[in-house]
Amino acid sequence: MKIHFSNQGMLRNFENFLESADLSKPSELHISTNSKWINVHPAILVMTAALARKAGRLNSTIDTPPKSGAYLDRMGLYSYLKTPSPFSITHKDESGRFIPISVISTPQEQSAFISDMIPLLHLPEEKSRVIKYVIGELVRNVIEHSLSSDGAIVAAQYYKKSNRISIGICDSGIGIWKSMQENWHPATDIDAIKLALTPGISGTTRQEGGTDDNAGAGLFFIKSIAKISRSYFLIYSGKGEYKLTKHDRRTKTPRLYADPTRDPHREINTAPDFQGTLVAIDISLDNNEAFDALLEMISLVYDNAIRERKRAKYREPRFI
Repeated sequence: MKIHFSNQGMLRNFENFLESADLSKPSELHISTNSKWINVHPAILVMTAALARKAGRLNSTIDTPPKSGAYLDRMGLYSYLKTPSPFSITHKDESGRFIPISVISTPQEQSAFISDMIPLLHLPEEKSRVIKYVIGELVRNVIEHSLSSDGAIVAAQYYKKSNRISIGICDSGIGIWKSMQENWHPATDIDAIKLALTPGISGTTRQEGGTDDNAGAGLFFIKSIAKISRSYFLIYSGKGEYKLTKHDRRTKTPRLYADPTRDPHREINTAPDFQGTLVAIDISLDNNEAFDALLEMISLVYDNAIRERKRAKYREPRFI
């Protein structure tokens, strides 16, 4: 496998990262870097760590990066690579600034990650609890349903200048298409991703509205947070990639849709075949009325979507 760390490694340019990636030969991984500057989103970091774990530490190497590559050291990437870090840096307290690459395999590790994430939000408790809940559910879903023996790999970064938090969650499990296949039979990876983004659809059951434990709403919630805060959201699994793009600034109160194809987005089903799932989000933490009303809006759209799907099901003609 080969991947490249460029100087434009944010979510808005994620397709460039995919175009330069070669995920064949999973038994080895090599990372090339821009010679002058690198800029790497936490999502790219956790995906790289997942690939390195699959290839094995002794089979994973990286070129000597520029000075900005010290960020890779501080985020803990070199612990997954055979190549030793060329940097000698003092590790200052990361609280409120970032969460380095971490593996979550147990509820206790999940709780620790959520606790570490709260200071990154720089929000009052009543607002941070919404994001805390959604991220917690998302990580729990990865652990329970990916069937990955490696658990979930997570990382997060707070950017003070733009008042934004970026989060990446990755697993090397069965992927969304396989998790949806038993009950929903999607034709392609991107079809499976769009099903997973639809509230009320869960890979664990054909029941409308999911189950009491999992109503299939975790991804819908996190996508809605990104949309309301006018930020990027991305999910990548198999050959499918769905990326929520930013809505027009003139739209002060964007609508939330149960159907992910109604949102401004980019989708492909020709990405390098990734055996696992990557979820990434940027959240702008600037205060606005829409963000304050987020939880109520999500709950309303979610309940309505489940109600409409049940009505449509009962309206279907039945032949004896």
